[in-house]
Amino acid sequence: MLPLPLHQVLIAAGVLLVLLVYAWIRLWLLRGQRRALDASLVRLEEKQGQVDLLQRQLADKEQDVSILQQNLENSRRQEATLLTRLEMEREQNSEKMALLEQAETHLTRQFKVVAQEIFDERGRRFKEINREELNQLLTPFRQQLDGFKQKVEDVYVNDVRERASLKQELEQLRSLNQQINEEARQLTQALKGDRKLQGNWGELVLERLLEQSGLRRGVEYEVQGSFRDTDSRLLRPDVIVHLPQGKDVVIDSKVSLTSYEQLCRQEQEERKQHYLKEHVRAVRNHVTSLSEKHYSALKGVNSLDFVLMFMPIEAAFVTALQHDDSLFNYAFERHIVMVTPTTLLATLRTIENIWRFERQNKNAQAIAERAGAVYDKLRGFVEEMEKLGTQLDTLGHTYTMAMNKLSQGRGNLISQASRFVDLGVKVKKNLPDSVMERAELEEL
Repeated sequence: MLPLPLHQVLIAAGVLLVLLVYAWIRLWLLRGQRRALDASLVRLEEKQGQVDLLQRQLADKEQDVSILQQNLENSRRQEATLLTRLEMEREQNSEKMALLEQAETHLTRQFKVVAQEIFDERGRRFKEINREELNQLLTPFRQQLDGFKQKVEDVYVNDVRERASLKQELEQLRSLNQQINEEARQLTQALKGDRKLQGNWGELVLERLLEQSGLRRGVEYEVQGSFRDTDSRLLRPDVIVHLPQGKDVVIDSKVSLTSYEQLCRQEQEERKQHYLKEHVRAVRNHVTSLSEKHYSALKGVNSLDFVLMFMPIEAAFVTALQHDDSLFNYAFERHIVMVTPTTLLATLRTIENIWRFERQNKNAQAIAERAGAVYDKLRGFVEEMEKLGTQLDTLGHTYTMAMNKLSQGRGNLISQASRFVDLGVKVKKNLPDSVMERAELEEL
């Protein structure tokens, strides 16, 4: 067999060298990808640990929310129990006061009877002593009479002095009473003659209730805001209380109490009945006027379908309902709810609790959303890793097949290339020993 020409030998050697370089580069890339895969697996385990931690934190938050809801229910039940107990104590105190007044009247009558009996008994004994011992007691009686006269004069002087002191105290008391009456008259006159002052006073009471409720001005409620309805009319509701989910509650405190003030000042029954009817009419008219303002149509206000009409005096509210028991239903049918300081404060505190739980729910929701986002990211990462594993398996199989073709079988490419070196072909660097050993074993 003739030896191959030199140029064919060189071409074959070049092809072999290219294949070897290509195989070495692929091997180096596979090692780099394997290291990246190991690092990715480590990061995946870290992400899984973070997901487990977030899930435990979410479970803790859900448990905290459940506990807070249970505490709210307990607080509501305690509030109802305390209100019932307070009402019972009020009734008991009223009964006790009635019993005390009856006991006082009874004791006064008994005291008068006993005093009269003592006086009668002493008179009888005095007459008996005078009849039986008149002569024996005449001289001492005169002496006693003189002493009694002196005592009477002393008592008279002391009585005059005490009367003068009592008169002075009565004058001071009358002056103080006149001062109190004058101040009350001035306040009454101010409330009666100035409707704006009435409104300011109602707004002041309303503002104090808002402060006591725990709501924050400018955050959970607004005061004296200016809005326009669909007809471009300018309206200024006294207070707008914000609710979660963008809802609002409008509170009005401009109800007139002039007739009620007149009612409290009257003594004649006929005049009282007149001003009582006027008071009920004023409240009913304000309900009608308030329902015609249509606060729910204001631009920028997402009001509920009712308005709270605030009456700052509990007695004025009770008096109106006692005279006209249909007044509350009349207002309710027009989406107006009549409230007093007691009921309004309870309502405002309920709203404050709703805001508190809303903030807690938002925090829990943010945690849940973030945990969901982490889970989605993890799922995408796992899917990509599965794809990478499949590709690595394919690449490993391809690598094995290429190495088998390169180094396995008698007369394989590695053994043939090494023979070129044995024949004197010059190379810059020999093939790796591991590859050469594998090819030699296969050759054997």
